[in-house]
Amino acid sequence: MKKTIILALVLLSSVLSWGADTRVSSPDGRMVITIHTDANQLSWAVSHDGVVVLTPSAIDINGALKKMKCTTKGHTALAQNSKFSVEFRADNDAAAYRIATKSNRQLTVVDETAEFNFAGDYPAFVPYVNDNRSGERWCFSFESYYDEQRLSEMFADSLAINPLAIRLPKGKLAVVLDASVVDYPGMFLVKNGQHGLKAAFAPRAIKEEIGGHARLNLVPTQRANDIATITSKTIMPWRIVTVVDNDAQLLSCDVARRYGPTCRIADTSWIKPGKVAWDWWNNTNLTSVDFRAGMNTDTYKYYIDFAQRNHLEYIIIDEGWSSDESLTEKMNPEIDLGILLPYAKEHGVGIILWSSWRNCIKDMERDFKHYAEMGVCGFKVDFFDRDDQALMQSAWQIADCAARNHLLLDYHGYRPTGIQYAYPIILNFEGVKGLENSKWEPRSGDGPLHDQPRYDVSIPYLRMLVGPLDYTPGAMLNATRDCFFGNNNHPMSQGTRAHQVAMYTTFDAPLQMLADSPSKYMKEQETTDFIAQIPTTWDEVVALGGELGEYTILARRKGARWYVAAMTNWTARDLTIDLGKLGLSSGSHRAEIFCDGMNADREATDYKHIVTTVSANERLAVHLAPGGGWSAIINQ
Repeated sequence: MKKTIILALVLLSSVLSWGADTRVSSPDGRMVITIHTDANQLSWAVSHDGVVVLTPSAIDINGALKKMKCTTKGHTALAQNSKFSVEFRADNDAAAYRIATKSNRQLTVVDETAEFNFAGDYPAFVPYVNDNRSGERWCFSFESYYDEQRLSEMFADSLAINPLAIRLPKGKLAVVLDASVVDYPGMFLVKNGQHGLKAAFAPRAIKEEIGGHARLNLVPTQRANDIATITSKTIMPWRIVTVVDNDAQLLSCDVARRYGPTCRIADTSWIKPGKVAWDWWNNTNLTSVDFRAGMNTDTYKYYIDFAQRNHLEYIIIDEGWSSDESLTEKMNPEIDLGILLPYAKEHGVGIILWSSWRNCIKDMERDFKHYAEMGVCGFKVDFFDRDDQALMQSAWQIADCAARNHLLLDYHGYRPTGIQYAYPIILNFEGVKGLENSKWEPRSGDGPLHDQPRYDVSIPYLRMLVGPLDYTPGAMLNATRDCFFGNNNHPMSQGTRAHQVAMYTTFDAPLQMLADSPSKYMKEQETTDFIAQIPTTWDEVVALGGELGEYTILARRKGARWYVAAMTNWTARDLTIDLGKLGLSSGSHRAEIFCDGMNADREATDYKHIVTTVSANERLAVHLAPGGGWSAIINQ
């Protein structure tokens, strides 16, 4: 009898210690995380305002997250055993966790399990990996259109990048993403059962060779059987599910900042965002000049003059100024930085130089110091095209070196994962199907193969959620769907002129490009003058309405001015913009408006530019043409 009682107490103790559920909720009580611990498995489930978001979903690393004990404090919980801890956090709009090691010994991470099992077969916006570099599965530019399909219809053999969105009951939207990725691979997502997702991570690269597009990449040819090697106590990235009641809430959501790392730069006063005259998209096509336009000193002096006249802070000299194998040897003899840098300084314009990642890292300390001393303002580093552990380490090393030399950075072939908060010198990231894709866009039937305007009103909700995007807007040759065709040397955009202008307010880009030719901007000076007024950083952001894939209405404040913009897909719309949400003072306010012209549905370059007054609580009726846009600059 005594043995039976003792055995019962042991079993009861085991249930209390290893089989308990722990709940933690957000400040508003609507987001609830349920953490299940038992002897063999750690899992979590998430609900929002009574709607099941995640059913039990496994969390593990190397099969070691067993026998975890869980405690709570406020809106957080901590599950831990002797080797690992897992921190859970419930915010009003996000549920998240991250794993941390406890030992200082080296740890090889063979695998990490991160499941996101949803309660039903919900519709999703899935950005699949495609266009792999040299056929290597994990080597990719992080640029994807969205496949709109149900979770059960996802392609089982395909990787997807994040953020990835899932529509939930009651109009809610969930987005899966990672954040604060330091010394660890980024998170891909793959199909998990019929209603779920699970994480996948690029294995460590053991051998690499030169390859990829134009041999600008280092492409792994052999990978390890593990994903990371950790040499000391490490806090791993956040795994996050953001949940909102309506799509528009994502337009002003700051979840990436809240879960990002702290700044590593003591003095940030020298960091200067701004707008950029860019050469590559327009193929340096200039008109009415008395020199041969191209990659040469005269052309870039012209770009500097244009930037000065239109109050642009920078120009970029893109691919072609240096050799493919060095940033200091066998340079393009037609471009004289010794002339251009003093000329730019005299005109109050900064110069940013392009480099491939492979070329950048060859002699980074010497090269960055050299060009910083010459007066170069920063580097656009291109063709990262990976996010395995070695690449992520390299991205942080580049940022550290650039910061020490007071150089700005723009990362291409790379998606933001929080590094921009540690190093705010990284003003932009690509990882987006931006305007450059119009140069080679094929036709299919009576229009372009890809629906760019729908993509344009999808990325503010998803891609922009994790950080700024180098979409490079500003096309002056604009086309309706039936008139569009790809043309590398004389590119155009899908949608209206006002659609392009609205991007300058809608898209977050502290280093914002003017992608078209200075000659075209000067011929379209009215449009250029409007764009030139729009800031690239903001004091306040207010979402005024929208639906993922359909349209956006977003307002941003800089000082005493509000900048408001709306964009639509190929569907013409009549929208109402409620200025009462902006907190304007009573009375009338000057408003400068740039919108679709009466005939923009037939001639996409048609626009209307007016100056009027609006009242503080006015509800503006706005019409958008197919692929259209609307912008306003309103004084407080």
